[in-house]
Amino acid sequence: MDVAIMGTMIPIVGIIGAFIITGYLRKFQNMERMAIIDKGLDPSLFKTERVTAGALRAALLLIGAGLGLLMGYWLDTAYGMEEVAYFSMIFIFGGMGLGVAYLVEERKNKVEK
Repeated sequence: MDVAIMGTMIPIVGIIGAFIITGYLRKFQNMERMAIIDKGLDPSLFKTERVTAGALRAALLLIGAGLGLLMGYWLDTAYGMEEVAYFSMIFIFGGMGLGVAYLVEERKNKVEK
């Protein structure tokens, strides 16, 4: 096969595969819940009291990734590190952003309790 065709087919197959896997996971989760209900157990087991701050996580992740790009650019211009600087700084600062989001959520949960 031609390289251009393979380069086009890989993302298409990956996206279709992700949708199929998601569909099967939802189907089996529903079957499991229906089996639990059929056995007469309390359906309130499915309700979780988990408060998630998705917007906070996404915002801090993107802020961290932006800072990582900025730091990677600085390392590239100052030390000539090229691609490795960008990828490593994005992962480091993105992870730090998620860590800060976790700490903020934990502090919020502690205050609520």
